[in-house]
Amino acid sequence: MFEQELNRHWKTVIDTILDGVMIVDKAGNIVFVNKAFESITGYPYQEVIGKSCMLLACDTCEVFRQTQDDIWCELFKTGTLDMRRCRLTRKDGRHVDVIKNASVLRDLKDKVMGAVETITDITEIIKKDTRITALRDQLCSENGFQGMLGASVAIERVFELISNVATSDAPIIIFGESGTGKELVARAIHDIGQRKNKPFVKVNCAALNESLLESELFGHVKGAFTGAHKGREGRFEAAHGGDIFLDEIGDLPLITQIKLLRVLEEKTIERVGDNKPIRVDVRIITATNKNLETLVKNGSFREDLFYRINVIPIYVPPLRKRREDIPLFVDHSIQRIRLKTGKDIKGIDDNAMRLLMTYEWPGNIRELKSAFEYAAVSCQESIIKPHNFPPNIYQQNISPVTKSKKSKPDRIAVKKTQIIEALKQADGNQSEAARILGISRVTVWSRMKRFDIQLKREAKI
Repeated sequence: MFEQELNRHWKTVIDTILDGVMIVDKAGNIVFVNKAFESITGYPYQEVIGKSCMLLACDTCEVFRQTQDDIWCELFKTGTLDMRRCRLTRKDGRHVDVIKNASVLRDLKDKVMGAVETITDITEIIKKDTRITALRDQLCSENGFQGMLGASVAIERVFELISNVATSDAPIIIFGESGTGKELVARAIHDIGQRKNKPFVKVNCAALNESLLESELFGHVKGAFTGAHKGREGRFEAAHGGDIFLDEIGDLPLITQIKLLRVLEEKTIERVGDNKPIRVDVRIITATNKNLETLVKNGSFREDLFYRINVIPIYVPPLRKRREDIPLFVDHSIQRIRLKTGKDIKGIDDNAMRLLMTYEWPGNIRELKSAFEYAAVSCQESIIKPHNFPPNIYQQNISPVTKSKKSKPDRIAVKKTQIIEALKQADGNQSEAARILGISRVTVWSRMKRFDIQLKREAKI
């Protein structure tokens, strides 16, 4: 009895579904659509019944027909269609992005009688993803390099050096305090270098003990030690053709340093428990927050290895040495809060900005990111204030600033001023201005064009 009543009300049930539903016969003619279908496609029920489903102009449909009575659609050949993303054309000519699911319908004798298809409108999701992608691209392209933010002279020198060394196969070492972004520098070197389509393998030398580290780097053979039930390739083999990034190289044990030196000199490795050399082609990128020269003097780091890895040094400045970049990180962090939490945080007040500009940031960028993670939770208003940051930052002894003073520098004006001042010092010589700023002549020229700097009018007083 219930089934009979349910059959009588099935159209009402289908019309409550938010996804569009379309039923076609074996010839592809539409026999039923629900209200959601009408809303998504713009076609009213009366205009589509009896029409071919081809009127939707789906950009992924595969059609084939051998005879007039032959099954004509890919769906009737495969039986189902799962989670296919496609684009339909509405009645008004606009395109709509949808996720399509479909299945054939069979009668009691298992003969195909038609098919049912559901469509889910994902247009708004696509728009949101596009906006997020555009926002991320804008944040990275205008004021950064390969995912690293910064417009200060200090960090742009790093960006310039990354570009210059990326194509080299010489060992590269990255110096910098904890939290300055040394891994991002290593990743950027890989991503714009000739090995970008090959592996990028990371190893934290401080995270493993001596025995595990050697096996991790060079691999081992079966039976090499207790628990070695089968052979395993190491990180150097995994990185063949690409780059290997050895983070915290200053914590590498002396015995492992000797083996690493051999890799650098002979381009071969030996698995633990084996004496068969395996040739590897890798570029070695190392990083440390320690003074390796001091470690060499006290005997905890080999001098010959130091000179082998210290071929191309890159020094990443701490955040306190590039304070003019802090507003960029603030803007970026606020945008991230909006995207992740949905909170309508419009900005940061002057006192909070002054707090961030005067703090020493011993944890550098990593600490700044953590501070904004804290602020994202504690801020319940539209403006971030000093008390929204962690106590160790908020409890600094600072005096409030008046609203008439702007503690947040205009980064565009800063860049323009830097170019103008450098050109003044160089008497208008762009190459000399580039040397003063530590950037390329092309960068000077592009900024002059971007900021509409007329050499005779603005470079000289």
